[in-house]
Amino acid sequence: MNNNNCDNPEELDACAVEADEVASPSDVRLAAHPNVDSDEDFTTDFTRDENEERGNWSGRLDFLLACLGYAVGLGNVWRFPYLCYKSGGAVFFIPYVIMLVFVGMPIFFLELSLGQFTSSGPLTCWNCVPIFMGIGVGMMCVSGMVAIYYNMIIAWSLFYLFASFTNKLPWGHCNPEWASTTCEDFIWSNITTDLACESQGFMANLTSGVCYDDTEIIGIFNSSSAAEFNIKKRLATEDYLEGRVWGLRDSDGIDDLGSLHWELVLCLMLAWIMVIGALVRGVKSSGKVVYFTALFPYVVLIILLIRGLTLKGFERGIDFYILQPNLTKLQESQVWKDAAVQIFFSLSDSWGGLIALSSYNRFHNHALRDSLIVSLGNCLTSFFAGFVIFSFMGFLAERLDSTVEEVATDGVGLAFTIYPDAVTHMPVSPLWAILFFLMLITLGLDSEFALMETVTTCVFDQFPKTRQKKWAVILVFGVFFFLLGLPLCTDGGAYMLQIMDHYAGAWNVMVIALCECIAISYIYGFMRFREDIGIMIGDCGCACLPWKLCSYWWRVCWCCFTPIGLIFVLIYSWVDYKEVSYRDYAYPAWGAALGWMMTFLVILGIFIPMFFMLGQKLYRGEPISELFKPNKYWGPAMPKHRQLMARYLEPGTFEIDPWAESSPQPGVDLIAMGNSQLNEETYTEKL
Repeated sequence: MNNNNCDNPEELDACAVEADEVASPSDVRLAAHPNVDSDEDFTTDFTRDENEERGNWSGRLDFLLACLGYAVGLGNVWRFPYLCYKSGGAVFFIPYVIMLVFVGMPIFFLELSLGQFTSSGPLTCWNCVPIFMGIGVGMMCVSGMVAIYYNMIIAWSLFYLFASFTNKLPWGHCNPEWASTTCEDFIWSNITTDLACESQGFMANLTSGVCYDDTEIIGIFNSSSAAEFNIKKRLATEDYLEGRVWGLRDSDGIDDLGSLHWELVLCLMLAWIMVIGALVRGVKSSGKVVYFTALFPYVVLIILLIRGLTLKGFERGIDFYILQPNLTKLQESQVWKDAAVQIFFSLSDSWGGLIALSSYNRFHNHALRDSLIVSLGNCLTSFFAGFVIFSFMGFLAERLDSTVEEVATDGVGLAFTIYPDAVTHMPVSPLWAILFFLMLITLGLDSEFALMETVTTCVFDQFPKTRQKKWAVILVFGVFFFLLGLPLCTDGGAYMLQIMDHYAGAWNVMVIALCECIAISYIYGFMRFREDIGIMIGDCGCACLPWKLCSYWWRVCWCCFTPIGLIFVLIYSWVDYKEVSYRDYAYPAWGAALGWMMTFLVILGIFIPMFFMLGQKLYRGEPISELFKPNKYWGPAMPKHRQLMARYLEPGTFEIDPWAESSPQPGVDLIAMGNSQLNEETYTEKL
């Protein structure tokens, strides 16, 4: 392309159309900036920031690894394998992949595109549809609440990590200081029948299947009957978690939190120090930390898989995981709901983190490529982690002379009881424990970085002057969230964490996702958003197909498939709603009410700003329709990128530099913003 033909600003539109034919990022940039040297390509030059005021990722892989680390979290290791067991083994991959393609990936790509196009966080990126500004408020609330309890899980991992630096792991045997009366070391293994119990002078209770020495349980000869009375032999690791780490035995429930555990307080403080230290310079510092925190878990998973495949009984776990498909499970709606929920929350859609992270991208970064890489990478990580986990479950089932079904569990039970028990029976057990808990810490930190980045980015965007003191803002939020997390360090803190985990980021996040689809696809307009993405990534879509051709797939998803999938999961979640619980503990009504307050805090965050803006317009006598149209600040953050929208918008009212104190630059037309409902016919006529 001859840049000399573009020296006259009046020929800018013609040059932009010509750029559309080639569609490379550099050519698009030159069409809008004919006076810029061709070597000033910020998609390849990472030595300088493209957006100097806001800042950008300083390495080609910084964003990709940060995004991958955010998506790949603890749920990939301790939730996905359990769902495979629960949902028919390998059959679960069918609904899982379908939900990935139709629900998870479309929302993921939408948010990356929105954040990158506007260079704005979740609180300020909704100028395209001002009535939905509350979406950002809801995202900020979700990320803030999850950040508080997520760092507590990291603190538990730190506790275990420090406890692993010893010759003999402390949870290897039952200690009367923290163990229950039915801890495995206290139950006699030679009492297998009622006769064996009575022959040794003890009393056998045939109803409960338990052998007593006076009032103390010393044997269980009928585990099925005992389970009906809530009596079972407990792993030492289970008692260590509840008795030593949590101190749960000193609490009667959420209404009896008890005292603080100074060890957990110190671990939580250390966790927040690591988060604050990594984010103190924003993406400049966190972008370097993720090279370790995002990649190290994969190294550990490979090492653990190699070790797991050498353990006795591993084949029982692998066989159960992948080789016993149950096709009848596909007829159960619960399986499809579980698949949708898992892929949705595994990718961290609609929490605000994806928008916040992508807002620091350079304008011409290929957001579609990154979306596909991270989404597929997250899916494959879950699949790979399943082999690691189930190889150890097979080993545990072999050791306990049990079945994989009986030892299979998810969540905290898998991370802090099942795996720690397995490593105690392995050579050099402290080494394997150290590796595992280091992996949990790095998996958690990546997600925690993004959660905090979401909250602070909202503040920086809403109050730009605070960017001059980023370290102070991050420090204030870190200290504030640490103080809010202190109740989780008490005897009953685990009860409180269960409530937060159950309610803070539940179906309310799917309401956010549904609002996103409505706002972008039906109010702002898909055709308009398609062109917005086109000026960022050029004409290169995916799999060698042009973007305009690929875009029809995303249109079908954003307008139809994704909203339908979200509505299905929402309705099923409400119909099949279950109150929060922990084992056999039933939460009081006020505890559940506290959880519902967390849920509705997010919902109110979405709709209160909406009603406030409507009331404000009515009070002032201004047209409500303005709330459904992009305002003058909508668009790229830099004037040189805003000029590119002249390719598909009518001349009129949109300002190239709405933040400038003086009038627009001479010779630069204003770009129309009036009607965002760009249809196929108009688009064909213009281009």
